[in-house]
Amino acid sequence: MAKKTFESALARLEKITEELEQGDLSLEASLKKFDEGIQLTEFCNTKLTEARTKVEILLEKDGKLEAEPFGDADPDD
Repeated sequence: MAKKTFESALARLEKITEELEQGDLSLEASLKKFDEGIQLTEFCNTKLTEARTKVEILLEKDGKLEAEPFGDADPDD
């Protein structure tokens, strides 16, 4: 099996959400999908925390963490 990535986990989570919203699954199948969704959510949260930590390390200057806007800053400022 290929290594799970944030993107593949998020895509699978979206698919599970669609399947659960349709309401066509049995209770047992719904619970299995829900459990898989919880596991995927935990995986995605872990990956996001890791990414946030890496960004914070990269932004650390002179021993202090300086918060900077992400992506929406005007380059002419």
